[in-house]
Amino acid sequence: MSEISKAPIARLLSQAGGERISAEAVDEMVKYTEDYVLKVGSEASKLCVHAGRKTIKADDIKLAVERLRL
Repeated sequence: MSEISKAPIARLLSQAGGERISAEAVDEMVKYTEDYVLKVGSEASKLCVHAGRKTIKADDIKLAVERLRL
């Protein structure tokens, strides 16, 4: 079972220009989205620990995305 709800993903795909979106397309996008969040979160967590903190901050996320170039 996925952690991210399918409805918001379907809406975003529609907003991106998709006239019709198959259930399989939504499922696939959910998988990629979860993978992306896990990669960025893992990198942000490393940055946070390196800075001596327990709380991931917005700047950690921004730097993680820049470092991963995703």
